[in-house]
Amino acid sequence: MKSFILTHKLMIILCCLTLFLIISIVSISFGMVEPETPDFTLGVVNTDFLNLRTGPGIDFDSIGILTKNAYLRIYGKIGDWYIVQNDNNQIGSVHSKYVSEAQEPKASVSNIEVIEETSSINNTTEENQLLDLINAERSKNHIPALSIDDALQNVARLKAQDLVQNNYFSHTSPTYGTPFEMLKNNHISYKTASENIAGNSSIEGAVSSWMNSASHKENILSNDYNYTGIAVVDSIAYGKIIVELFVGK
Repeated sequence: MKSFILTHKLMIILCCLTLFLIISIVSISFGMVEPETPDFTLGVVNTDFLNLRTGPGIDFDSIGILTKNAYLRIYGKIGDWYIVQNDNNQIGSVHSKYVSEAQEPKASVSNIEVIEETSSINNTTEENQLLDLINAERSKNHIPALSIDDALQNVARLKAQDLVQNNYFSHTSPTYGTPFEMLKNNHISYKTASENIAGNSSIEGAVSSWMNSASHKENILSNDYNYTGIAVVDSIAYGKIIVELFVGK
C-alpha cells in the first residue's frame, strides 16, 4: 500500500512538472509584446532621413524614408519603436529617438514626405553642392557630368542613414549588405557601379579627401559612370556622413 501511494505521488509530481513545462513553453512560444500607449499621437521627424520599417527593429525591411519635419500619426509603442502611419496610409515602425512631439497642424497630416523609388526626389542644398563639386572635377578632365537618378538617390539615403544610426563606417552594411546587393534589392539595373563614402565636417573637405585618394578619384573621374545618387546626413562622430553611388547604364 505504501509503495502504491508513493508510486502515485511520484506520478502526480511528474505530471505537475510536465504540465508546468508545457505551459511555460507555450507562453514563451506564443507570447506577444503588448503595445504601450504613446505619450503623444502626432509626431514630427527630427532627423534628416528616417527609415519606415515593417516592424519594430532594424532587422525589419525599410518600406520608405521619412524626411526631417515630416509628420506621423502614432498609434502605439513597442520598446523603443513607435507604430506609425504615413500620408500614404502605410503602417510601419520608426525608432522613437528620431520622432518628437508635434502640434496638431491646421490641415490634415498632408505634408508627410515619403521617399519611394517611383517618386521625384528633391535634393538638399548640401547634396546639390556635392553634385556641383563632383561635376566640376569631371568638367576639368573633359568628362560628361553625372545626372541624378531618383532610385539611386533613395539607395544612397538609405545607406547614409544606416551608417549614422548603426554607428559604423564601411561599404558593407550590416543591414543591407554590399552596395551591389542594395542596388539589386532595389531593382536598379546597371552595367558598372561603385560607391564613395566619407565622414567629414564639410562637403568641400569630403570631395578634397576623395580627390586625394586614388580609388575614390577614379570613381569620380570615370567615363564608365553617367548616373549618381548622393546623400548627406548629419553625424555626431564626423560632422557629416556622405554617400555617393556611381552607376553606368
